[in-house]
Amino acid sequence: MAHKPRKEMIAETRAKLIAAARKAFAEKGYAEASMDDFTAEAGLTRGALYHHFGDKKGLFAAVVMQIDGEMNEQLHAISAKAPTRWQGFLDENLGYLEMALDPEIQRIVLRDGPAVLGDPSLWPETMGCITTITASVERLKAEGVVANVDAEAVARLICGASTYAASWIGNAENPQAALASAIPAFKALMEGLLLRP
Repeated sequence: MAHKPRKEMIAETRAKLIAAARKAFAEKGYAEASMDDFTAEAGLTRGALYHHFGDKKGLFAAVVMQIDGEMNEQLHAISAKAPTRWQGFLDENLGYLEMALDPEIQRIVLRDGPAVLGDPSLWPETMGCITTITASVERLKAEGVVANVDAEAVARLICGASTYAASWIGNAENPQAALASAIPAFKALMEGLLLRP
């Protein structure tokens, strides 16, 4: 029987640990999930966890990064369906707020994420979000859709507003009601960018 290449074995081990940790973090939360939960579920040792992620926090960061990547894919798909670039931009940002209703995102990203990883504005994923929004604003400016404002400043403001709003929704006693309040308010903020004739 042929052995798998080392690179493939490493990727497989990492994937198993991330999947097991994601399940435990979603069901129990960061504080209650133990390294034994991850390793037993994955059929691996603590040594494998330490080798690939350093510690529980490193594994948690990898889980957050995986979820963030999936969220980005979903948001790009939402944007791609829109009839105009502006509508796609708006839909993508509103879609982010709607994701705050997902129990896994609520627990891992919106509750435990800031407690474990610190201020979300400093997460590596946030810079990617700012870069993407900046590029969208630049394109919308070039097309004469939005006002001639600093694109990066707008991106940082949108990112901050949407992150805070998602946290509010995800942690609200009634997340659905919070979302219903947030959407028209967020739309009004976004529409303030539009170039007026």
